[in-house]
Amino acid sequence: MSTSDIFIGETIGTALLTLLGGGVCAALTLKSSKARNAGWLAITFGWGFAVLIAAYVSAPLSGAHLNPAVTVGIAVKDGVWNDVPVYLAGQMLGAMLGSVLMWIAYYGQFQVHLADPENIRDAKLGPEDPHPHDQAGPVLGIFSTGPEIRHVVQNLATEIIGTFVLIIAILTQGLQGDGKGLGVIGVLITSFVVVGIGLSLGGPTGYAINPARDLGPRIVHALLPLSNKGGSDWGYSWIPVVGPLVGAVLAGGLYNIAFA
Repeated sequence: MSTSDIFIGETIGTALLTLLGGGVCAALTLKSSKARNAGWLAITFGWGFAVLIAAYVSAPLSGAHLNPAVTVGIAVKDGVWNDVPVYLAGQMLGAMLGSVLMWIAYYGQFQVHLADPENIRDAKLGPEDPHPHDQAGPVLGIFSTGPEIRHVVQNLATEIIGTFVLIIAILTQGLQGDGKGLGVIGVLITSFVVVGIGLSLGGPTGYAINPARDLGPRIVHALLPLSNKGGSDWGYSWIPVVGPLVGAVLAGGLYNIAFA
């Protein structure tokens, strides 16, 4: 696959991922949405289907990484880093583009929701975070993840563990013949792995397990002209980036020790 194929595939695929994944969060959160309050099960399966659709579309072009952690995990496994910057650039651009499209699709719901004083609330406080976080706005959870209990060590560990499960599952099955990404069976299996991680490990932090999926939409949230949106919780933003990358490196290392 060429450099242009990788960039285009990752941009399109990651845009679909954040459009559909962010869309299910918007559908469940925003006032005047028909799916409001559908629950955690809908979120986990919604994100699983988002992975499935995005990966099927992009796999022929780029191998459907759609996630810097997947790219890093495969690079650690193979020891080949040449294409990593291209993958990461496509993923970040796609994640931001998909979030903008999601906002357009739910534009009216965002306006109604943020005009209601009952929906404007302060962010939750945690044992290591005694000061109000005015930067954690009332609709930030539609774009990016955040912890239920703000505890740096626990939050970071949760993201490392969840991403480790994802990457080791990907590396041990379903890579294409060239080893650069997901094959057809791998796409299906990986979507169910994402659902399983969400159901089992998503409760503490919202299971980012993907730096682009969290950081790209967080940037979009910061830039969008939304009244009463609050801030983008940049104090937490490093955890969904560093945690998944650490988990990916550990998974790639374990694969080389135990499975290679």
